Amino acid sequence: MIRMLLDCDPGIDDAMAILFALKSKEVLLEGITTVSGNIGIDLATANALRVLELTGHEHIPVAKGIARPLIKRFEPTSEVHGRDGMGNTNLPLPKVKEQPIHAVNFITDAIMKNPGEITLVSVGPLTNIAIAITLEPRITENVKEAIIMGGAVTVAGNVTSEAEFNIHSDPEAARIVFNSGMPITLVGLDVTMKTLLKEGHLNQILEAETPMTKFLEKIVKHYMRFYKEVVNVDGCGLHDPLAVGVAIDRTLVRTRPIFVDVETKGEITYGETVGDLRPGSEGGRRPPNMNVCVDVDSTRFLEMFINTLKSGEHQEH
Repeated sequence: MIRMLLDCDPGIDDAMAILFALKSKEVLLEGITTVSGNIGIDLATANALRVLELTGHEHIPVAKGIARPLIKRFEPTSEVHGRDGMGNTNLPLPKVKEQPIHAVNFITDAIMKNPGEITLVSVGPLTNIAIAITLEPRITENVKEAIIMGGAVTVAGNVTSEAEFNIHSDPEAARIVFNSGMPITLVGLDVTMKTLLKEGHLNQILEAETPMTKFLEKIVKHYMRFYKEVVNVDGCGLHDPLAVGVAIDRTLVRTRPIFVDVETKGEITYGETVGDLRPGSEGGRRPPNMNVCVDVDSTRFLEMFINTLKSGEHQEH
């Protein structure tokens, strides 16, 4: 059983990642921490609570985190995720409240009290994690692993030609995390854009008629419209769910050890994940600081995602 802490900014694909983790029999979701990214921190936190309420998992703790990036201006993406961050589904306000503890402290406490046990899955900007590392550097040695959805090491970016959204949202935070010594697997656009959920896949999930699948239908169709109209892609990228999938089954991806840093000064390349791909020692001429996902068995992952979400059972926590 994977003891998972999910740091996120819900967000449509974040919501899909939460649902995937909740429905997986391989995952024990220890808690959710929120960060500003796709939307502001208050709405992101409310959305995490909404998804948990919708699925009957109100008991899972949610801790609210940092409201803005370390240095740059906060720039939400309502055009992608809707005004409410959930495809304009306008779910009712959650009845439960977030925990009376800051996300940074929640992350630190969970890892330090359970050394070597917690898998930290980050699918939003890395602000919370960077501050947690700064305040308590020992978490880098005590976390089991960090699986980070972010970056574009061998492919183009999506928010600029060079930078992926999560990293571009707080490059300075990402640089702290990347250079911290934490054991990292980077799940970037290199693989997430190879795992497109298409209408036929969605229809398979919708065979199970539940409040969860009806909600999923609304948010995914909103997401697919954005991809069709703006990205000119049929389907939508399963960015955040793939990070959860990698935590569950590492054989879904092929990884390469690479030294990766983040550009924080460039006028055109701000937020770019720069991998040392030069020939020489394994992963380049500098010792690798993470495993970068460079290929994915998209067919097998999509089957896992579809079968998990259409299953009739919720995981007991």
